[in-house]
Amino acid sequence: MKEHGYSANSLAEAVNSAVGDLTGRVGGLDGSSVRDWKAGRVRWPKSATRVALEKVTGLPATALGFVPRGQSPSPAFAPPSEDAVERRRFIAAGTAMTAAAATPMLAVNHRVGTSDVERLQRRFSEIIASDHRHGGRLDIERKAAALADEALALQHSGSASQRVRSCVYGCAAAFRSSAMWAAIDGRRYKDAVSHMREAQALAELAADPAIKFRIWSHAGTLYRHMGRLSEAIAANDVARSLSIARRDPMFACLGHARQAASYGLIGDTTAVRRTLGRAEEALERADPILPRPAWMAAVGDGAELETLALAAHLGLGEFERAEARAHRGLALLRPQMQRDRALNTARLALAQLGQGDLEPAIATAMSIPTEAFLRHPRIARLVGEFDTKLHTAAPRGPLAREWDQYAHGSWKGSA
Repeated sequence: MKEHGYSANSLAEAVNSAVGDLTGRVGGLDGSSVRDWKAGRVRWPKSATRVALEKVTGLPATALGFVPRGQSPSPAFAPPSEDAVERRRFIAAGTAMTAAAATPMLAVNHRVGTSDVERLQRRFSEIIASDHRHGGRLDIERKAAALADEALALQHSGSASQRVRSCVYGCAAAFRSSAMWAAIDGRRYKDAVSHMREAQALAELAADPAIKFRIWSHAGTLYRHMGRLSEAIAANDVARSLSIARRDPMFACLGHARQAASYGLIGDTTAVRRTLGRAEEALERADPILPRPAWMAAVGDGAELETLALAAHLGLGEFERAEARAHRGLALLRPQMQRDRALNTARLALAQLGQGDLEPAIATAMSIPTEAFLRHPRIARLVGEFDTKLHTAAPRGPLAREWDQYAHGSWKGSA
């Protein structure tokens, strides 16, 4: 600020103007926002603000002292003992090398085109594949968030048609929604809410109904896992009301099925029956060969419907129905869907236990890969729930002792 003669208010105005150039809507920062940055009260501004600030200053956000979520401040950017001129030279040189190494495609006068969009879409497919295999790992969340920032940086790297710009915003929203989902899946709900807000803003800029649906549908899942069931139902209603859910029954199927899972937790049997019936009817009407996003694959083959119906019936305590859904879902899941297979297996064990079938329930729980419940918080929670309910049902029986020996040897002893 001293080097460029900025006051807090004038820097805020410059960044607001740059936000307007990027998004078409002038930012709403003021001097207090800048003072919050300087004091460290805001460690990592929102995506559009960060990109605008980098454009105004010519420096990456990390060189300005900001710290990405989940990371500690880098000692490379701690104030050294040299005088101010030498310090600026050091930061400028480091920034130039970092930019050259990390973003070679952001050349001066770069024309952003369909090849850039296709490259981002390939990276998004990689994120989806990682999610299917591993679920909500922190490294997937961070990678998706970094790719969202990369897509936003691409917006001001050169000229582009309006269609391409919309597609790039759509890619940024998709990456941010995957970061949101990874945080939900890893039970990092505070981070998930932050990703959700950025994803919603980016989806509006993209005007992409498919990614809007994904974000609002994920919002319903987020609130359901947080126990905020009224908000979960409201968010799912937003997803179900979008134009794409009216045009494509496949999206309607997913919207109804996710709503059923929320109704199961509030014990509304009639609503569960109604929404699952609508989901099944929508799936029957859907054209299976229409092109759809990669994240919709499990909906098309029916596995997602069975998974969500399983969750709904478990919530209602309808264990026989839940078991039937679990078996169908496991039969439909593709081999690469390792996270979902482990989740459904844990729910199947709970459904069998709920019917008093202790021996098959324990065998089912033992079939869950050890790595799955050691690494995945949602699976660990379900296995912990199984452990508690088993000891309530048969506190001193031989089957409970068999389970204890297994559990202590495989996951309790490794925790």
